[in-house]
Order: sequence, then C-alpha cells, then structure tokens
Amino acid sequence: MSEPVRVLIADDHPVFRDGLASLLGTQADVTVVATAADGAEAVALAAEHRPDVVVMDLQMPEMNGIDATRRLAETQPDVRVLVFTMGEEDGTVLAAMRAGARGYLVKGASQEEVARAISTVHAGGLVFGASLALRIADLLSGSATPDRTAFPQLTEREVEILDLIAAGRNNSQIASALYLAPKTVRNNVSNILAKLQATDRAEAIIRARDAGLGGA
Repeated sequence: MSEPVRVLIADDHPVFRDGLASLLGTQADVTVVATAADGAEAVALAAEHRPDVVVMDLQMPEMNGIDATRRLAETQPDVRVLVFTMGEEDGTVLAAMRAGARGYLVKGASQEEVARAISTVHAGGLVFGASLALRIADLLSGSATPDRTAFPQLTEREVEILDLIAAGRNNSQIASALYLAPKTVRNNVSNILAKLQATDRAEAIIRARDAGLGGA
C-alpha cells in the first residue's frame, strides 16, 4: 500500500484553513503535515516538514501565494504546488503557472475534486478546475513562446508586468492579477519605461508585442 500524500495547507483564513485540514484528514491517502497562515510561513514549514504537495492560497500577507510558489520552485523543486484560491482571472492563472504551480482550483470545488487534484499533482500531472479547463490550453499556448530574452535589462517581475501591459491591462488590473500593491506596480512600470527608454506606455506595448509578449 502506498504512503499517504503529505500535504501542507497555506491560507490566511483560519476557518477555511482548518476546515480544509479537517476534510482532508478524512482521506485515507492524505496526511496534513502542517498549516500556514501566509506565504513566508508556508515556505518555512515546507522546508521543515517536506510535504509532497502544498495547497496554496494566493492572496496572503507577508508573502503572497505566487511569490511563495516561486520560492518553493527555486528552493524545493520536489514540492508540488496546487493553487486553491478565489480568483480565476487569466493573468492570475498564468502568473501562478509561470511561478511553478502544477494545478489551479477555485474555492468552491468539492472535497472529492480537491483530493483528486492533490493526487494528480503529486503524481506529476497538471490539473485545473472545471471552470478553467476550456481556457487553460489557449492561455498556456499563448504564453509559451514570448521572447523574454529580448529584454535582458528587465527583472523577471518587470517582464511579467510588461507582459500584462502588452495584454492591455491597466495598473489596477495588474496589481489585482499579481497580488501587488498599486504603488509597487506604478514603480515597476516607471522602471520598465526608463529601462526600455520608451517615451510612453504605448511605445512599450509595441515593443513588447513585437517580442511576443501580451499573450495573456
């Protein structure tokens, strides 16, 4: 008989976090090894408990779920991340997958769907909620080919923001999609324009689309 999948749950809402832990605790093939209230705690507890799968909310204090997912991908690549959150905007889904998430579910999924997703992600597969299934192939195929090396002067975060700018997103939408403060987005946009020596946002969009960005 195979060992239960070791799961860490990261969510800043204690009622949801504890409720999910209790539900998963009834599954014979799942063991909840720890719970975290924010992204930074999730990364630290993952290093301590070595879970197989982290069930990750995105909008959390200290460190959001996308940044925590990226940190786990860098420091603990064997840990699989299953995003379980409220939003399903295209930009948010793409940001999570680019950060290294292996699955994406929207809260409201059934206990059986969550358990099945954990098993699939643990086995090395990709999984998306039913509401995303029809869109995800187009989203990923549209984001798989941009020439990100065209802007070596930009940081990874700045390229991510430029991609969303090229997709026609305004600063408020970018902040929402990437779980960043509006001021952080404004500062990044200013840095991008300066580094590209672009006179305005429209010029940056043209250059970004010429490089294949903006598929989101």
